[in-house]
Amino acid sequence: MKTTSAFGLAISLTIGAACADRPAWAQDPIIIASTGGAYDRALKEAWFDPFTAETGIPVTIVSATNAEMRAKASAMVKAGNVTWDLYLEGEIQAASEAHRLATEDLTEFCRQFQARQDLPENACTAGGALLQSTATLLAYRIKDDRAVQPRSWADMWDTKTFPGGRAFPNFDDPWRVLAAALLADGVKKEDLFPLDVERAFTKLDEIRDDVTVWWKTGDQSVQGFRNAEYDLGQIWLTRARAMKNEDLPIAWSYEASFLVGDRVALVKGAPNRENALKLIAYWLDNPAVQAKACDVLSCTPPSTEALALMSEATRQSMPTAEDLRRNVIVPDAEWINVNAASLLQQWNSWVR
Repeated sequence: MKTTSAFGLAISLTIGAACADRPAWAQDPIIIASTGGAYDRALKEAWFDPFTAETGIPVTIVSATNAEMRAKASAMVKAGNVTWDLYLEGEIQAASEAHRLATEDLTEFCRQFQARQDLPENACTAGGALLQSTATLLAYRIKDDRAVQPRSWADMWDTKTFPGGRAFPNFDDPWRVLAAALLADGVKKEDLFPLDVERAFTKLDEIRDDVTVWWKTGDQSVQGFRNAEYDLGQIWLTRARAMKNEDLPIAWSYEASFLVGDRVALVKGAPNRENALKLIAYWLDNPAVQAKACDVLSCTPPSTEALALMSEATRQSMPTAEDLRRNVIVPDAEWINVNAASLLQQWNSWVR
């Protein structure tokens, strides 16, 4: 990623214009990077806007892909020229060495939440605060002429029974595509890790020509479905739920889905550090805020009190305890982080 791109210039101009128009007494905005679209809108309405109304501290969202966020945060820290305060990072990557080098250790900040009975132990860790948990799963276009609906990753590969374009993510985190390929090839979920990478790519060769969308952001996965570019896709539940809220003909399966989540991380040398920490604390301290965001996104909030505040309709759309026990796969984060560079190199060689 070029750190002196038009993308970066647009950020600088936006911030500069805002500073020029702002009264001298006004506070500088917290700059947070996220992945755009419906996800950002939900966070803005539920979290950022109420925070600003209560504190007077503005929040500016910068949209970028996950790969761009990681590269940009790392580049800013190395150059000693940090313009972002926070960015969203996947739960797995937040435990990696690369993440540690680009972000501030929040261990001391997190101590204030340790006694909270409604929060899990991992609600706030060195790598960031838990934003939400969700699933990467198989989503599909509802078609009335289907005798059966797709349920498994094997169905994703069955283009005769379930014709139509396919969608997979294509960013710097390919493990979930490789894992789906292995499950489609008959590997049992309890035997999934460590991933048999060679076998996974062999299975992916079978479906490559049917993939019509290689999405890099959650918003791109939404646009591809909305524009009928694909009928079956591996996407995030949060994005699938956002599309359902638009009354798009979408449904999904929890069978062999992958449990994932997001953390909000503080960039080392953040220019608005203290206010950024206030924004993180506001999230963890307000179950109603978490509930409002996750009601839109069908995510699991960190607070059990927040879960109780969510609508019955949303709770019914989330994985049940039985789903979690039988179907949802918890990825091996340690193995993924250790092998991340090798996986990405092999993935980039295959996908291009």
